[in-house]
Amino acid sequence: MALISLKSFHFCSPGAPASRRILMTLRKGLSSVSERRKPQSSGPTAVRVLRSNDKSRGVFCRKNHVQLRMQSLSVNEPLHLRGDAGSSAKADERWMDEQTFFRTLKSLHTSQEIFKFLRSLEAMSDIMASGALQRISEVEVDDDGLKNPEDVLENEVFRALCFQFEFECSKLSNTGLLNALQALIKLRIDPQSTLIARLLSESEERLATRKLTVDNLCSLGESLLKLEAPSWAMLEQIVSHMQEKDTKNWSPREMAVVYRILQVMAREREQYRDLLSRMNSATLTIAYQLSPKFTSIILNSLVALHQTQVVPLILALCKHSVKHVPYFTDDELVNVLEAFLFFGHREQIFTEALEKHVPKSIHTMHPETVSKVIQYCCQKKILSMPILDAVAEGFISNADSFTTDQIAEYIVPFGTLNYLPPNASSLFRKLEAILRTRFSQFEPHTLLNLLHSCVLIQRYPVNFLPKIFSPYFLQRLQAQPPGLDRVVASQLTQLFLTVTLECPFYQGPRLLPKYQVNAFLTTHCFLDVHLFKKVKSGLLYLLKERLYFSSRVSTPYFYTVDIEIKLDEEGFVLPATQHEEVHTRIALCVDGQNRFCVNSHNLLGEEAIKQRHLQLLGYKVVQVPFFEVESIKSCIKMAEYLHKKIFPHTQGRGC
Repeated sequence: MALISLKSFHFCSPGAPASRRILMTLRKGLSSVSERRKPQSSGPTAVRVLRSNDKSRGVFCRKNHVQLRMQSLSVNEPLHLRGDAGSSAKADERWMDEQTFFRTLKSLHTSQEIFKFLRSLEAMSDIMASGALQRISEVEVDDDGLKNPEDVLENEVFRALCFQFEFECSKLSNTGLLNALQALIKLRIDPQSTLIARLLSESEERLATRKLTVDNLCSLGESLLKLEAPSWAMLEQIVSHMQEKDTKNWSPREMAVVYRILQVMAREREQYRDLLSRMNSATLTIAYQLSPKFTSIILNSLVALHQTQVVPLILALCKHSVKHVPYFTDDELVNVLEAFLFFGHREQIFTEALEKHVPKSIHTMHPETVSKVIQYCCQKKILSMPILDAVAEGFISNADSFTTDQIAEYIVPFGTLNYLPPNASSLFRKLEAILRTRFSQFEPHTLLNLLHSCVLIQRYPVNFLPKIFSPYFLQRLQAQPPGLDRVVASQLTQLFLTVTLECPFYQGPRLLPKYQVNAFLTTHCFLDVHLFKKVKSGLLYLLKERLYFSSRVSTPYFYTVDIEIKLDEEGFVLPATQHEEVHTRIALCVDGQNRFCVNSHNLLGEEAIKQRHLQLLGYKVVQVPFFEVESIKSCIKMAEYLHKKIFPHTQGRGC
């Protein structure tokens, strides 16, 4: 986003000699400020607004402008105006005035309302003035930047405030200085402008004195982090000062800011290991207090800092994030989901919270956020029908505005999780229409992932396969990382086998043998060793001899069969090594939990297509799912179960 540069201020006289003299006096006073040494007294700085009926007012080159005149009351803290027990009634009045000021400020929702309010004031402290700038930044800045630049930056009240913050920065309290800096950076004021440069220079000077509080240090750190090129030296100084502070007394905001600073300085994390360790311990005690924003920030920082060893903290933050799901912004939710994925965590109640939130918000959520939600479901193998149904609906409505990557990210989980939503026909008609118009825009690996996921759920992209199997596409695929590795070659081979077995009407080009694999590489469907041993023991008891079945059998059709049993024409079991007189081949699929969606009896796409293809290749497929045999303890009971599964119409050993 382009930064907005604040133009220099030009004064003009209203014509009266007296006004010229006042203006010259003001200029001399302002020019001498930068050369003046800081007074040693403490207290806030006041800003006086001259009313329009003030005869001695100075003006900008416009009609009815006001000028804000700053009167020095202090240089340093204290930050609070209440004072001690002996403070005067006047101080109490000022405290109440300040409270009223901020209550009123909070009730204003446009910059024009704020400027009108500021015009009505007799005087305000620098903390109040900087608070006004902060409120302006809150109401006028969104994700796209400053909404009404001219209305804000060209306003005479705003320009006068900036002018005086620039030339009176040495007289500001720490809070006034740092709050103003933070607000102006948020308003996209050019960091190279003299205004920001002077405020940063003054902040750096005060940082060197080591008199900034933890809150001050965090405000300065937040401002630096928002700059495109933050001062590394200043960030190091902030962290150095923070190392001397007691982390047990930090607020959630202060904790989150320091985590972010350490995240930026990740390469130096060994140097700050002790501080990070103390912060992790302290954060565990306040995890339940964290807002959605701070929960997201801290989880994101823990990922960046690779804090995999702080399991109790990670678990606490992940569980705490559940109640914030409806309140996370898109970016915050993405950070939380990335943390769940990075730390390998999964919470059923978190999924349930997503299932309530996503269907209601699908049309307002950013596509990248939706992509991250379904990536979480996909990688964790969570078959969430409410989420996937909502995603399908959102795709049909909004896919024309998606990037090609987002299109693939929306569709691939349906194939991985082996799920067709109720509106599957509309979903895939929409996808086909997009592919027809934007086919050439897809990166080759993205396109292959997308089409491969379609065949997993029996949606056949036959109109596009001639282009996929063309030498031109395969050369593009090979030229871009990861090239034609084992996974990519497996996808191509499975596409080829699918059209061969399931689309006999396909007459287009075929995949050349040099691009095919000898055996498919499956990423989700590894064998459950414990269940496999249990099934083999039952088979051995049933068939009496080990020679009557074989395990992990490689077929000529790229698949590996868990257990193969051969039968002759009369249904008798043949030795596994016999090749003649084989009438029936039984493929026993030993399906452990890792071949199903979590907490579900729904096979994953890779295992579903394998069993479908084995059946089309002539095998009698017998599924042994974990949920049918997990309660079987004895070998005899296992043998009885397998007998009913494999030989439902016979008794004994293949009879």
